[in-house]
Amino acid sequence: MENAFLSLAPEEREVIISHGTALRVSDLRKRLFLAESKVQRFEGKYRKTLNQMETEGLPDDADYELHEDYIMWRHWTAVAGKAAMETDYET
Repeated sequence: MENAFLSLAPEEREVIISHGTALRVSDLRKRLFLAESKVQRFEGKYRKTLNQMETEGLPDDADYELHEDYIMWRHWTAVAGKAAMETDYET
């Protein structure tokens, strides 16, 4: 595939790279939007940020739902951070 790409005219390679970059940035922005939406839902539900939750610790009487939410909250926060970094890098 690399040889086929390199055999193209420089203008064609530039078009392909431009389109690929646009698609990648669009995908990252969608992922960032989704992740930030999930994080905001948890922040609204528990009326605090993940950082505050981790500083305070989970309540002693935390139920199964809170534990599951905490795991997903951490996941989506990590996804948002990674997507934000990659989006900044790509633009």
